[in-house]
Amino acid sequence: MAALSGQSPRLSTRLDLLAIDRTLSEDDLAIRGATRQLMDDAVRPYVADWYEAGEIPARDLARKCGETGLLGMHLEGYGCAGTSTVAYGLACIELEAADSGIRSLVSVQGSLAMFPIWKYGSEEQKQKYLPGMAAGEIVGCFGLTEPDAGSDPGSMRTRARRDGDSFVLDGSKMWITNGTVADIAVVWAKLASDDAADGTEGGASGRGAGEQIRGFIVPTNTPGFTAREVKHKLSLRASATAELTFDSVRLGPEAILPDARGLKAPLSCLTQARTGILFGALGAARDCLEVALDYVGTRTVFGSPLGSYQLTQAKLADMTTSYTAAYLMALHIGRTADEGAATPTMVSMGKLNSTRTAIEIARTCRTLLGANGISGEYPVLRHANNLESVLTYEGTAEVHQLVLGRALTGLNAFG
Repeated sequence: MAALSGQSPRLSTRLDLLAIDRTLSEDDLAIRGATRQLMDDAVRPYVADWYEAGEIPARDLARKCGETGLLGMHLEGYGCAGTSTVAYGLACIELEAADSGIRSLVSVQGSLAMFPIWKYGSEEQKQKYLPGMAAGEIVGCFGLTEPDAGSDPGSMRTRARRDGDSFVLDGSKMWITNGTVADIAVVWAKLASDDAADGTEGGASGRGAGEQIRGFIVPTNTPGFTAREVKHKLSLRASATAELTFDSVRLGPEAILPDARGLKAPLSCLTQARTGILFGALGAARDCLEVALDYVGTRTVFGSPLGSYQLTQAKLADMTTSYTAAYLMALHIGRTADEGAATPTMVSMGKLNSTRTAIEIARTCRTLLGANGISGEYPVLRHANNLESVLTYEGTAEVHQLVLGRALTGLNAFG
């Protein structure tokens, strides 16, 4: 907490036309400023080259984020900073203003790898892993998505079977952030279980009778574990993405998360991650707006600054209004979460709104930069390309629309 709450320079407030900063605490502002300072020092000078090369020094960045207190910052104890949801969200904005891949690294570590151990693990598991993960010395990943089971995790094919006191894991996972650099993977698999013989927790619509989704902590040096880098990405290039394969991976009884039973457990982790995303996506949007504002103020067209034209100002006015509305929604959801009253439906609405708003802002800012908008010298198209992934992962826009539709009508349209 000490690193996060150090003194930091004030941020530009030219987009803050509603004076929203006045509603933030001094701790919130300090955490936001410290995170931006880290990004200015450790990421912004290099991230365009990382993106172009499709490589990222993920472990070095994890250690630096750990030193700053960003990893698992919204969790209590075990070396975690124990900040508010709003503070975590503000940090995510600054991380994603640098690059979505950096925020993804932090989100996966804290919300998808650390949170399930913190929430569902044994005390021995918490003591063994969480302090090192908070420090960035142990990197984790989260294995839920499969090649044929993205938006429908209940139909996963990865299986675990009991063999004496051990478990044997077989299957594969896809699009796993941090997968090629992780020391441990939190992997979700279907396990034969007398407790779930009626199939009520096996998956959606009662599928997987006689099986129950369980979580396992899998050290990545376990024989039979393979992580292959996903190549040829056109989005989130400054991010380590892997396909994980489990070929008769043998795990001891200490690997299973004792309190994670059924699909509800991994879905609760996704809700944690989506809270960071609904803030974070707005960081990419804000960075695009700031770059566009600088550009139109100095670019001369037909003898006048580009920013002096009505069409330019109309675009800026509309984008800033949309950004501000989405930011206010994010703050409301964060504050509601800090009161213990947030629901997954709220988070779905925020994730849907923030990602759609952010990608439209990025695309429109690209038009203001003209041909320069496609150059890697400016971050705008990099943000737009990254947001294509952010729009999809942790629930596609369509999935969140159906979540909201179910809340509104009481009818399930998932199939």
